[in-house]
Amino acid sequence: MNSRFAQLGGRTRLGAGADRPDFALVGLLRIPEAQSSPWISLWRRVLFAVGLLCLAAMVVYLGRDGYRDSADDSVTLLDAFYYATVSLSTTGYGDIAPVTPSARLVNIFVITPLRVLFLIVLVGTTLAVLTERSRQALKIQRWRRTVRNHTVVVGYGTKGRTAIDAMLGDGVQPADIVVVDTDAVSLEAASTAGLVTVHGSATQSDVLRLAGVQNASSVIVAANRDDTAVLVTLTARELTKKAKIVASIRESENTHLLRQSGADSVVVSSETTGRLLGIATTTPSVVEMMEDLLTPEHGFAVAEREVEPGEVGGSPRHLSDIVLGVVRGGQLIRVGESEADALESGDKLLYIRRAR
Repeated sequence: MNSRFAQLGGRTRLGAGADRPDFALVGLLRIPEAQSSPWISLWRRVLFAVGLLCLAAMVVYLGRDGYRDSADDSVTLLDAFYYATVSLSTTGYGDIAPVTPSARLVNIFVITPLRVLFLIVLVGTTLAVLTERSRQALKIQRWRRTVRNHTVVVGYGTKGRTAIDAMLGDGVQPADIVVVDTDAVSLEAASTAGLVTVHGSATQSDVLRLAGVQNASSVIVAANRDDTAVLVTLTARELTKKAKIVASIRESENTHLLRQSGADSVVVSSETTGRLLGIATTTPSVVEMMEDLLTPEHGFAVAEREVEPGEVGGSPRHLSDIVLGVVRGGQLIRVGESEADALESGDKLLYIRRAR
């Protein structure tokens, strides 16, 4: 089975995702953008069109010696605006042309706006689609060039959403989270929440490359199936050696497979839920406190910090913080063990802090 996982996890279909040009990734990779009122967007377009009209009129007026008016020999500023108006609106010239100032004012302030509205209705949708695709292509290009030290979350189901909510509550910015999933509805919800999304199966290395796993600081595997979680973990570990991979599975018997595949931490969801259910029958307040510690938005939360220079050599029991454990050399030492009695430089403390 492991060889099968290695074969599937390491495969790369050239051109299927990460090797495509940026414009071909529109729809596959989606970068969120700030929402604004459609009226603001409309007014911006109108002001841009007015600016172009004024620029054209000034060009005509500055070169008015090269223009002739059939009504008279002089070209006034009004004539310049009139010429710019009929030119930019592609009206052209016919056998009937306005020659009086009032008629030309009507053409500028009434006929032309109506013609612009007609053009907006006629080609506005096509232009909007082309503009959106171009903007997305530019944003994808910029994002792929600058994304570093982000978190890739595989799966936007209940586990994935809860994990992201915990990170957001702990101060992580939405732009630093990338969601990979195959469900379009889930990806739409993630994009609405301001997250970068990638449509595709995370069991394929090119999809994970597109999500920037090779430059990520951590990977959360929240797949619905244990075999999928193992394959995703194996594929991600082949692409990055430095990222911390945290995976969730349903059955504890598959923990060793995830460890062998490269997972740094494994969470057994079914057993954790079962323990909480058992505790709730006798001491329900403990379950409430555990939920409080796992919810960083309010109450208390479990956090990690570096040992300060003045704390080196002392015991974590004498600190003002409620310390649960000491992380030394990547290994957790619980408070109460003899190794944790004297703090060392470089240690990290797991402690309970008041949530933001």
